[in-house]
Amino acid sequence: MEWLTVPFEVTFVQRALWGGMLVSVICAQAGTWVVLRGMAFLCDAMSHGLLPGVAVAALLGGNLMVGAVVSAPVMTAGVTALGRTPRLSQDTGIGLLFVGMLSLGVIIVSRSQSFAVDLTGFLFGDVLAVRQQDLLVLAAAALAALAVSVLGHRAFLALAFDPRKAHTLGLRPRLAHAVLLGLLGLAIVASFHIVGTLLVLGLLIAPPAAALPWVRSVYGVMALAALIGTLATFGGLLLSWHLSTAAGATVAALAVSLFFLSHVLSGLRDRRTRRAHSTASQLQVN
Repeated sequence: MEWLTVPFEVTFVQRALWGGMLVSVICAQAGTWVVLRGMAFLCDAMSHGLLPGVAVAALLGGNLMVGAVVSAPVMTAGVTALGRTPRLSQDTGIGLLFVGMLSLGVIIVSRSQSFAVDLTGFLFGDVLAVRQQDLLVLAAAALAALAVSVLGHRAFLALAFDPRKAHTLGLRPRLAHAVLLGLLGLAIVASFHIVGTLLVLGLLIAPPAAALPWVRSVYGVMALAALIGTLATFGGLLLSWHLSTAAGATVAALAVSLFFLSHVLSGLRDRRTRRAHSTASQLQVN
């Protein structure tokens, strides 16, 4: 069993594991609503919309996460404003904002002498570079996400299944949508340092989607998604160590693999259940 424990005896791998676990908790809370509301494209657009802020931070030699924190509310405000434009479909507005922000970010990063390194780190992340202070920031972000999820649960639930009823109940669906975008932005900002913006969907969508067939409550999906994300982080770091592969990409790939495994197993379970019901019905007839 030495192969299982040796990687996690190294300090930077331990920090990577803790960072991945905290990110899994944050992404489980935001990603559950992304899956329930079918917001995957919006999530992808917002993750790439962080690039201008991160690029400016890299160019000035500042903290990349601070740059992402500055970009997140700008992107959230832009998505919210375009969503209220009657002559423009939401997908079109989000797509244009996505391309515009990504292009602006690449233009800014291209001014840096370390263009390739900065852009690669932003797109694919570097989970093994997580520092002690990053863990403190992630822990604070996890607590903030938990608070938003608990306080906004009723409004988010109504918004996910019946926005008109949410308005009737006085839950202010527009405000709830803006807060939900803020929660999504928080998850993306927390995750991009771990897996990068190209792979962030792996941790945001795959674990909640994998959990969905097995539990019935929203909180149950969040809890199981956090567990699946943690398993993907542990397994991804382990495989990355032994196979010498990119750690962030391996974590994201394993998360997606667990999604497919979950749906194969749930399909087999449903088939067995239908077969059992069919047999019981035949016995009752006879």
